[in-house]
Amino acid sequence: MHAIHVRNLDAAVVAALKQRARRHHRSLEGEVREILAEAAQAVPDVPTEGRRLRLHTVSVGRESTWSRDDIYADTALDEPGGR
Repeated sequence: MHAIHVRNLDAAVVAALKQRARRHHRSLEGEVREILAEAAQAVPDVPTEGRRLRLHTVSVGRESTWSRDDIYADTALDEPGGR
């Protein structure tokens, strides 16, 4: 098994962990181990490659007055003072 050494924990954090461990009838080490195991399982396994972006259209009950040029401002880059 692997080990982790955590330094510079605030005394209040350690006290809260000890209290939590007592409530669950565990040692401090056992409580921290359980917290870490639960946290590790809660993280979804999301691949970093091949993810797709899903876009959703939301209707607000009125027609948009914005054009593509208003949104992207392609011409603003060519004008003096443009971005």
